[in-house]
Amino acid sequence: MEELSSWERVKIARSSERPTTFDYVGKIFDRFLELHGDRACKDDGALVGGIATINGVYVTIIGQQKGRNMKQNMKRNFGMPNPEGYRKALRLMKQAEKFHRPIICFIDTPGAFCGIEAEERGQGEAIAKNLYEMSALKVPILSIVIGEGGSGGALALGVANEVWMLENSTYSILSPEGFASILWKDSKRCDEAASIMKITAADLLDLGIIDKVIKEQPEELELEFLDSDSPYEDLESSAKDFKDKSSKNKETQKNPLTVDTMDYVALKMKEAILDFILKYQDIPYDQVAKSRYDRFRQI
Repeated sequence: MEELSSWERVKIARSSERPTTFDYVGKIFDRFLELHGDRACKDDGALVGGIATINGVYVTIIGQQKGRNMKQNMKRNFGMPNPEGYRKALRLMKQAEKFHRPIICFIDTPGAFCGIEAEERGQGEAIAKNLYEMSALKVPILSIVIGEGGSGGALALGVANEVWMLENSTYSILSPEGFASILWKDSKRCDEAASIMKITAADLLDLGIIDKVIKEQPEELELEFLDSDSPYEDLESSAKDFKDKSSKNKETQKNPLTVDTMDYVALKMKEAILDFILKYQDIPYDQVAKSRYDRFRQI
């Protein structure tokens, strides 16, 4: 994909056609059982989670979920969790710690819901408690920004041993529109704000905030060898299917990521997640928590 401006990447990250948490769960994991509720208030559709398997390994999945149309977005609150969503996430994280399951978080939210009712139920406290508890969990945590990573609503799932971003995702303390409104009293200068804020994957990798950038489209040469360089035998057929599909439609490599063109991303993400799990499986639980704590102290 040709070089894009920061604002163009923001618009791609916000696209309603972009794959959501459930899309990645369906492509990457073998089985998934969704769990509901925070055991205190209710279930929040904007934040989903449950237990999954990947190549026989049990993991806990947590992620923000957007909709693709108005009806779905009303159910999912446009991907903006309420306090009960973050409390559900923490419940699942503590459960994962009890049963020694790695935690995989998918971040995709413009921010936590800021309505009066959310504040009344303790939105700030719920986010702060997640940050506090995640810093000490004795299981490995991986957070992947797949779309928008906005404000504390994203950070509440971002205290991880490693943080990855998709090539055209964003991760920031505030939306470019909000930044421009505060700094210049003019939200129309959002494109300029996006550039100044350093919110793209490439910017944040350079700053040391994240650990990996996942490409959204393969290079042409990579397609030639995609089915032969995977260390996991069971991924070879998926790679071959993707290679065949891509060769029939080379133009998909030039388009923004959609559900129909996400096979490459899902394949590479699955390989990387398996590597992450293997990397941490023999590390003592106390060291896993310490490495996460030290990572954020250094940042």
